[in-house]
Amino acid sequence: MKIRSLVFGAATAGVAMSVGFPPRASATVSDEDFNALKNVVQQLNENVQGLKEQHTQDQQTIQQLQQNLGVTQSLATNAVQRAEAAELSSTRPLASAGPSATHHVMMAGDAEVQFGKTDGQHSSFVMADFAPIFLYRANDNVLFEAGFDIGLHNATNPDGTRAAGSSTSVDLSFAQLDYLFNDYVTLVAGDIVLPLGTYSERAAGWLNKIPDDPMARDFLPGSGVGAQLRGAVPIGQNGQALTYAVYAVNGPSSGSVTNGSATASDIDLGGNVGDTPNWHANPSAGGRVGWFIPFKPHYDLELGLSGQTGQWGDTASRLWSAAVLDAAVHLSPYFEIKGEYINTWYETDNLGTVHPNGLWVQAAYKLAGLNLDLPIVNDFEVVGRYDNADDGLGTRTDRYTAGFVYYITNTLLFEGDYEFLNGSNPNSLILQMSYGF
Repeated sequence: MKIRSLVFGAATAGVAMSVGFPPRASATVSDEDFNALKNVVQQLNENVQGLKEQHTQDQQTIQQLQQNLGVTQSLATNAVQRAEAAELSSTRPLASAGPSATHHVMMAGDAEVQFGKTDGQHSSFVMADFAPIFLYRANDNVLFEAGFDIGLHNATNPDGTRAAGSSTSVDLSFAQLDYLFNDYVTLVAGDIVLPLGTYSERAAGWLNKIPDDPMARDFLPGSGVGAQLRGAVPIGQNGQALTYAVYAVNGPSSGSVTNGSATASDIDLGGNVGDTPNWHANPSAGGRVGWFIPFKPHYDLELGLSGQTGQWGDTASRLWSAAVLDAAVHLSPYFEIKGEYINTWYETDNLGTVHPNGLWVQAAYKLAGLNLDLPIVNDFEVVGRYDNADDGLGTRTDRYTAGFVYYITNTLLFEGDYEFLNGSNPNSLILQMSYGF
């Protein structure tokens, strides 16, 4: 029993051992798998080497950036130091400073030559005129302008008779200093153009589309020695503006003195420029207010009211006053109409108060507005004017003028008009070549 039990136990143990332990593997790795594994390892080695090289380059880049940062900091420090030095030096006077970059001189103006024929007289070239205007800009706020009128005339004797040769006259039309306080106020001082109406400032010379001036403008001084404040103030958002001018000037004087009186024939509208001796010390005061109303491009209306009052007469103080109503209308780029009503009055010792007055109305139409596609016709502008003048001493003159402007260029004009005068006054033809620059 015991032996059989031992044999059975041994057999059982053997079977159990054969079941619990797996059989020993006997397969080997092939050359192909080994070579593949070798290639993978080599690739890993190459990648690691590349990473090492990239790391080295990154270190060099970081060092370069650090160097650049140091240079930039140094430049910034130097710039700050230079700015501080410039700020300090700006408070010190410079040894020699050149003119400002805004300094410059410019010449503008116009030149005209006229040919005329008056009924009952010989025809001839009647005027050669050169009127330069010099403009000087000192800086953004200070301007200076001066205008001259240079004309060529036949020589005359002291009694007014014809003399041999010719003479040249040089007249100072105006000379004024402008100081711009701001966008709304400008100070003007010197021999200033007076804003009595708008003709003297905007239409005289080659800007006038008719070769001669309205007769009633002779009742007003063109300039005066004094000072003026002027400017414009916008109204609303549609382009309207209120323009203004307030001034004080020496005012009219007298051309002659008869026993200390001021007669009607003595008045001299431009005779008191303050030169020694100054015949009377009470200046005149005046001004203008205007209202500009735009409707759309090339369609606008402007109305103005101006006036001046003060003493005249060198030894006798008498009152001279003027009032001017002006208006201008533009209806399209081709049509305009404008004019002035002028009323003056002055006290005299022989005729009481004299009332010279007059008006002028002028209309112009550019034929380009007809859209005829005719180049020569499109360069013409037809002009018409009515003006009158009453000297307050019993003489009244009415004049009707029809004319044209041919635009050779925008600034080179050929003008012509025929003037019809009332009564026994002779009619006349005037042709003018004018150039503005």
